[in-house]
Amino acid sequence: MSFFDTFMMSFGAIRSNKLRSGLTLFGVILGVASIIGVMTAISVIQKTMEQEMTVLGTQTFQVQKWPNGFSSEEQRREAMKWPAVTLEEAQAIRDHVRSVDIVGTEFWDGGKVASFNGYSTEPMVSICGGSPEYAENNTHYIANGRNISRMDMAAHRKVVVLGNALANELFPFTDPIGHKIRLDGTKYEVIGTFVPKESAFGGPYEVLALIPGTTYTQTYGLMNGRGFKRSANVTIHSRTPELLDDAIAETRSVLRRIRGLKHNEADNFYYFTSLSQIDQFNESTKPVKIGAFVMGTVALIVAGVGIMNIMLVSVTERTKEIGIRKSLGAKRNNILTQFLIEAIVLCNLGGVIGIILGFGLGNIASAVTGFDASIPYEWALLGMGFCSFIGITFGMVPAIKASKLNPIVALSNE
Repeated sequence: MSFFDTFMMSFGAIRSNKLRSGLTLFGVILGVASIIGVMTAISVIQKTMEQEMTVLGTQTFQVQKWPNGFSSEEQRREAMKWPAVTLEEAQAIRDHVRSVDIVGTEFWDGGKVASFNGYSTEPMVSICGGSPEYAENNTHYIANGRNISRMDMAAHRKVVVLGNALANELFPFTDPIGHKIRLDGTKYEVIGTFVPKESAFGGPYEVLALIPGTTYTQTYGLMNGRGFKRSANVTIHSRTPELLDDAIAETRSVLRRIRGLKHNEADNFYYFTSLSQIDQFNESTKPVKIGAFVMGTVALIVAGVGIMNIMLVSVTERTKEIGIRKSLGAKRNNILTQFLIEAIVLCNLGGVIGIILGFGLGNIASAVTGFDASIPYEWALLGMGFCSFIGITFGMVPAIKASKLNPIVALSNE
């Protein structure tokens, strides 16, 4: 008997016992869908994260007092004890780090209101008191008008560059360049607008108001409302991508020397690149991935035990059939192969349904959040391989039992 004939007989046996097969499939579907669903949801988020975290580019890194968005509460509490990153330290980086060519500084404040000609926005505007390097170091380029300049910085000019959405909201039918707006109660002249730069994670790019850093510190001071010294975010661009690691090492050395840190003391500032943020996201989601894998594995093992029990019942029910096949010349390996294929086909059929269901459930995240859909094919292949393993492992016992039946005893079975 050919392998194809054996396969068709196995498939026919599955079709003739729909209820039993359906109950067997349920556990497999549940296990695979739980793994694939979670991994797909994480893949959807990760894909968007990787797109957005390339904001710093391959040559830029950032130094700041506070950890980024994937930090723990413990890290933030520790950072509260650290000194602020200062403009003087940024200047020291410009003066002493030879592997960098662009150093920018930024002070941030959110929840502000912008108004023009009687219309006011919601309190959602993010003010950035930055330097002219903001645009290049954050890959957030000027669409119309001009960027803030060194002259604007030196003269403490009240000028502003608006994010695309903010400019469209305040000036839906008018070119904003040259008009004066009120930003948090202070008048500023609009000198430019940024290109659209939407953020799936609610970043400030579209509702940004960039003003000269000197104007920001003159208006708001170097102390925040809680009495703490404002800390600058310093964006640093290496001369070439190959010099990025050297630039980070030199910058750390300069800051550690200025801050008087001993060789055995940890840094009291954070630095990160686009790649390090992606790595940190992957690290933060690792427990979720492990949990989903463990839960799915347990579900598949339970389903495997169910398959074994149901297949043992099937052997008992089909004893006479097995006896007839053996009496007609079927060899032991033909019987074993048939029952083993039944178990594998059942598991993989459940695996396919579970994968499709898991992709659908996982991509609900994209429908809800607007993220791009994603299909982690590597997890689909792993899921199918695992299903085959479960089918072989738990299908082996009933298959061996069926193959060992004595044809005379089997034929006399009622």
